[in-house]
This record gives sequence, structure tokens and C-alpha cells, in this order.
Amino acid sequence: MRASMARLGAGRGYATCFWALVLLTGCTGAVACSSPNPNVRAHRLPSGGIAVEGPLAGPFATEEVLAQNACEIMTRQPGASAGMHGTEDCALGYYSSQGQGYFLSYLSELKARLDTGRKSCLIPTALEDEVHGDAVVFWAPHTHPHNREFSRVDLQVHLRWLPTRVAEKGMGRVFAKSILLLFREKTGECRVYRYELPSKGVFALRDGAWVPIGRVYDDEGNVEMLDGMGWLP
Repeated sequence: MRASMARLGAGRGYATCFWALVLLTGCTGAVACSSPNPNVRAHRLPSGGIAVEGPLAGPFATEEVLAQNACEIMTRQPGASAGMHGTEDCALGYYSSQGQGYFLSYLSELKARLDTGRKSCLIPTALEDEVHGDAVVFWAPHTHPHNREFSRVDLQVHLRWLPTRVAEKGMGRVFAKSILLLFREKTGECRVYRYELPSKGVFALRDGAWVPIGRVYDDEGNVEMLDGMGWLP
């Protein structure tokens, strides 16, 4: 899918940010069925994109606290940690000066194509938050139901999600766009990984801090791990 430049507050009284990306686990499997999830609030737009409401959670004081809470919330959704038979959920992470913190949007389960068993979710193209009209969307968190590593498709988004930074209007603060991968271990630990688009760096959230573990070195989404680093501590 093609990404376009983020745009906020498109004359509707809420924050709106536009892009379209597909995140994949790089596998196939059965789609889990469940009753409607109250944490999913997404709908398709006439343009073909997806609008998601916000916020589901927040405000949080820091990006790290937002990331950990997003992992705890999103990996506990139906099918999000169901292994090979699981499904993906996507959301948006954003900052609001008016709201004095960081927020997680409601979730989307919508795919680019319905006729495939490949695990994927389509990143929402619009945030609808009537309270936080100054929202700056800079994170795209998604779950992997059985794989703690980014897929190559996940790591190719820097080719389409442009520009790779977004500025807060009137404040001068600039946020680096990132894709987040959320994975819950069978033992219960919630793993958070971040692919920062401007630097192409891959980070793991460990003990409340971002630890660099690798770097994407080509346009195919291949990762070179740093010395002594891996997906697990």
C-alpha cells in the first residue's frame, strides 16, 4: 500500500492522520472467530482507508509507559496471543499537548484483503478523537500472535510511510515515526519491539527503557543484530 503525508485536523474537529500500510507476520493460518470486541472501533472510509476512534487508553506520561500499556492491552485481545490460529490487531499511538500525555487509540482488525489466510492488519488511515484535536500520530503498534520478530514486510514500511518524522503544530517538537510489534510469551511476559523509521534502528523495551538490538540494512527488510543482542534478553 502507498503511504501519504500525515495531515491533522482536516476541518472536522478531530485529529486526522492519513497513511495506509499493511503489517504482516509472514505466515498463514486459520482466522479465529469471536464475538464483537468492544475495544475494536474501526470503520472503512469511502477512500478505502480505515478510521479508528480514540482514545482507548491514556494519558501516559512517557512513550515507554504508553508502549508497555499498549502491549498489555493489545496482546490480551481475543486471538492476539493465540499462536498459529491467532489474528493481528492494529492501532495508533499519539501525543496530545492538550491531553498532557500519550494515548492509544481503539483497535482495528481490518485487513487489506479478506480472501487470504495470511495474518495481517491494515494500519488505520485516520484517527477520530474529538477531544484531542491537536493529536500527533507517530506510532503504529500491532500484535503478532505467534512470532516475536518483525517480518520483512513490517520493516519495508520506510519505503512508503513518508515523511518518516512528524512535527507538532506550533510547538516545534518533532516525533520519529515507528512501527511497534507487540508479543506475549506463553510464560506471560509482554515483549515490545520498535522499528524507528528515520534511523532504521530496531529497539526492544527492557526494564522500561529502549535498548538498541539491531538495524535494518536494506530495502528488503533484513535486520543485522548488534553484537551480543537478540530478540530475547
